[in-house]
Amino acid sequence: MGASIIDSSIFGNIFSTDAMRAVWSDRNRTEKYLDIERALAVVQGRLGIIPQEAADEIVRNCDIDKIDMDKLRAQTERIGYPVLGVVSQLNALCRDKLGEYCHWGATTQDITDTATVMQIREGLEIIDVELAAISAALVELSRRYRDTPVIGRSNLQQAIPVTFGFKTASILAGIERHRERLAQLRPRVLMGEFGGACGTLASIEKGAMETQAGLMAELGLAQPDIAWHTVRDTIAEVGAFLGLVGGSLGKIAMDVKLMMQHEVAEVYEPFAPGRGSSSTMPQKRNPISSCYIHAAVSVVRQHAAALMDAMIADHERSTGPWEIEWIALPEAFCLLAGALKQTRFVLEGLEVDAGNMRRNIDLTKGLVMSEAVMMGLGPYIGREYAHDLVYDLCREAIDTNRPLLDILAEHPEINVHLDRAALARLCDPANYLGQAGVMVDKVLERAAGGRR
Repeated sequence: MGASIIDSSIFGNIFSTDAMRAVWSDRNRTEKYLDIERALAVVQGRLGIIPQEAADEIVRNCDIDKIDMDKLRAQTERIGYPVLGVVSQLNALCRDKLGEYCHWGATTQDITDTATVMQIREGLEIIDVELAAISAALVELSRRYRDTPVIGRSNLQQAIPVTFGFKTASILAGIERHRERLAQLRPRVLMGEFGGACGTLASIEKGAMETQAGLMAELGLAQPDIAWHTVRDTIAEVGAFLGLVGGSLGKIAMDVKLMMQHEVAEVYEPFAPGRGSSSTMPQKRNPISSCYIHAAVSVVRQHAAALMDAMIADHERSTGPWEIEWIALPEAFCLLAGALKQTRFVLEGLEVDAGNMRRNIDLTKGLVMSEAVMMGLGPYIGREYAHDLVYDLCREAIDTNRPLLDILAEHPEINVHLDRAALARLCDPANYLGQAGVMVDKVLERAAGGRR
């Protein structure tokens, strides 16, 4: 019975995914413990640290299906940690007390931390795939709407025209930076732990560093230079990365929500019969995915902060901060997976209304082109004076509800320099898109380079 939103049989696949839940499940975590114990036995048998017969027997019994999960739960409740329960069961499965060589020289945190890193590796692979798909969707939107004017907004007010491709390419650039961050953090984060009680490997008299190196090679992880039991920057870095990605997804959701308002009606989440409808207002088409994204990534950011709090650990083995990670890390990954899925759904099926985008630009009857007019008049009457003059004429346009072009064309200080046709060109949104297209192309080129 799921009590959390992640494990809920009703909400679970809205706020997370089966694949990410599987990564952080009890079964997968326990299987990772066994993978590590198996690899440790293989390496130590090869090095002659434990008898080869014992290594073979341990390897034979490192099978998740042989672990009694109900018994493990009871053992964990009694002991406080699951690793010893797994080792105890594994020992009992081995013949002739050969299981006594299991876990040789390791400590609970070695196995726990290394398993967590292996789970992080699997979780990051899922995130990588989703980021690539989101990037591809943004590339398509940026190409298609490279030259489609849409009003740019500042402080929720109409500012100057941009293009919809410019909006999506700006977000695409951020997603591509996240993909770079992911590639960069992997070598730092995907590092195992094997240090023994306080990290010095004093429990293994000979072959300690060879055991550590061999174990990490077996698991496909980096070998640490020194123990990191209570130096948790790499785990916190993962949390910070999840928070950053979530922030970008939240930005997408925020803009979609605002642009879906009836008064704006520039984009819509993909349509499906009944999706987003209200129980009392049949006309509504609520931004369902965007709402879920917003909620999920807000919690992810809180978990990122919690993981940074867990960095403040005492001495060589901590009392409590470590356990913060057990709560925050799985939930952060699971919630971000849900937000990524929802974002991908929105972007791959986003409905764009270019006609309404142009209609909204024209709502102010030319006022949004005041900067263009000011800059066009600057060479004739000075930029600062042009600013003040155009400011006054904008107020007049608002008060009289007349098009700005008409008022500009009538003004003697303006029409002496620019006729109506020239002013009309200044007031045309398509002529004031700046370097939007150039910038979009640069982002698209960089994104294409990342796919080679």
